[in-house]
Amino acid sequence: MPVEHYSTYIKGLIDNNRLTLKPEQFEFTYHDSCYLGRYMDIIEEPRKALAAVGGHLTEMTKAKYDSFCCGAGGGRILADENIGSRINVMRVQMAKATGAPLLVSNCPYCLTMFEDGIKSGGYDGELLVKDLAEIIMERIEG
Repeated sequence: MPVEHYSTYIKGLIDNNRLTLKPEQFEFTYHDSCYLGRYMDIIEEPRKALAAVGGHLTEMTKAKYDSFCCGAGGGRILADENIGSRINVMRVQMAKATGAPLLVSNCPYCLTMFEDGIKSGGYDGELLVKDLAEIIMERIEG
């Protein structure tokens, strides 16, 4: 049986009118996770699903196939880095620079890294991170 990522599955449900949605306007920036974007070529589907529920995207300088790591890759999610700049804080700074109040991704590792990057980078209360599925779920009618 073929396996499908939930972002493409949700996009298909929207395209086939199998979800009744109530679009609400919101501003966001989107993080392409390394594996999903560059390796699986899933770039536009999440953006289109978010647009279908009222999202207005402001891209980060590093996006799509040229995305920037969240900091979890290569097992670094387990590392306690004390030297140099933390990658997750750098990515959160890129998201903050867009002016969007919401950072969206669809990878649990990225979301964890961004929640930490927001706290350790001093952006608590200024930037919120959510999963694509959370946004869609909030807008399902009935």
